[in-house]
Amino acid sequence: MATTTQARTQARTRGAAVAATGSLGLRLLAMAIGVFFLGMFSSKLAWFADSNILLQKFQNIFLPKAPPIVRWYLETVCIPGTPLFARLVPLGELTGGLALIFGFWPRMAAIVAFLTVLNFHFATSAFWSVDFLRDGTGLPLLGGLLAIAISGRRLPFSVRGD
Repeated sequence: MATTTQARTQARTRGAAVAATGSLGLRLLAMAIGVFFLGMFSSKLAWFADSNILLQKFQNIFLPKAPPIVRWYLETVCIPGTPLFARLVPLGELTGGLALIFGFWPRMAAIVAFLTVLNFHFATSAFWSVDFLRDGTGLPLLGGLLAIAISGRRLPFSVRGD
């Protein structure tokens, strides 16, 4: 009887150690992705003052190679909303990056960032290219964000573990 109880206790301890290691790994992943988003934010600072930078990207880079559904999305949503998106995108990258770095609502931050990255890849027509499979901002980033969104509850060294 004592041996069975002792074996259960050891198994729980091993399970807790594995869970703690997994949580620490997710925490480090969240911090690394947060730093990535801060880097992306820094490249878009000029958008706050001049939304034409984003408009030029929509019209000259994304629109010419867009399939019909993406063309419709760009022409009816993105281009008319450029002044708003030119401020929301960098602001979202800043707040999402900081939230992931400091562990403030990491699951919510990961969900919003996941949807933002999906939107970006849709608007750039990246889903229709084989390069999407090789792009570090594609499946690896989406997979990391999804892992944090699913299992990022009560991560160590977080401001608030939700």
